[in-house]
Amino acid sequence: MIRVGLTGGIGAGKSTVARTLTERGAYLIDADVIAREVVAPGTDGLAQLVAAFGEEILQSDGALDRAALAAKAFVDDEQRKKLNGITHPLVGARAFELLEAAPADAIVLQDIPLLVENGSAPFFHLVVIVHADEDVRLERLTGQRGMPEDDARARIKSQASVEDRRAVADVWLDNSGTPDDLASLAAALWDERLVPYEGNLRNRICAPQSSEEVEPRPEWRVQATRLANRLRVIGGDKIADVVHIGPTAASAGPAPDVLDFEVRLADGKTPADVTELLADGGFPQRSVGVHANADPGRAVSITLK
Repeated sequence: MIRVGLTGGIGAGKSTVARTLTERGAYLIDADVIAREVVAPGTDGLAQLVAAFGEEILQSDGALDRAALAAKAFVDDEQRKKLNGITHPLVGARAFELLEAAPADAIVLQDIPLLVENGSAPFFHLVVIVHADEDVRLERLTGQRGMPEDDARARIKSQASVEDRRAVADVWLDNSGTPDDLASLAAALWDERLVPYEGNLRNRICAPQSSEEVEPRPEWRVQATRLANRLRVIGGDKIADVVHIGPTAASAGPAPDVLDFEVRLADGKTPADVTELLADGGFPQRSVGVHANADPGRAVSITLK
């Protein structure tokens, strides 16, 4: 399977993308849905929240008043961390159960509002960011959802910056147009990248790479940092270091749009120790000691040392 992390700022339009992809067959794990399940009446999660934030966060019927909780939890970083310290472990455990139940050939879509903030981006084969400008998001939150403006601004401020999201985004979906425009972008992502990627990974096939030279691109370094972090997670303690090398690292002139990496193995480790790990992570073996991308959207060449 491939795991796709979906995120974006509150009000950015993730639900449209999630709906479009699940209609096409994605296996959805929605952190927001899970977050409601783990704090439903009678759960240990709800009891922990009441102990931390007080009885005022409950409705008259004993269910969680999410607006009241937000008013208490998003006033500063300390309160937000208190909330996350309770809910994140519960949500993570349930998400893992659902992931274990996914079919072996699934395209798993994990909708995680705080994917960037919790540092989990390197654990996915791809990260998809849905973006809308802050003023657009504010209008949606206050208009469509009826959220008080101060609460909406506090929620937006508590989340990752645009720069932080760009740093982890393999795919950037701009939701400045209509919902139909965004759905079309998501459908194209499914057809042109996700489906081929899953098939390549399952069959251990390297995606084609163009040898055509292009002018140096400023995004190469950001992409290389993102992929190096992913490779370190994939290899764990079997990898000592990951270094971006070759023409795209130098950016000195025209070069093929292929990110070259030297993966230095930990002492005593051989290429055989990481071959399957890299293949599962999206980088099948092309020849002994050399791996490449299964993802048709980002050409990568890896040499093991």
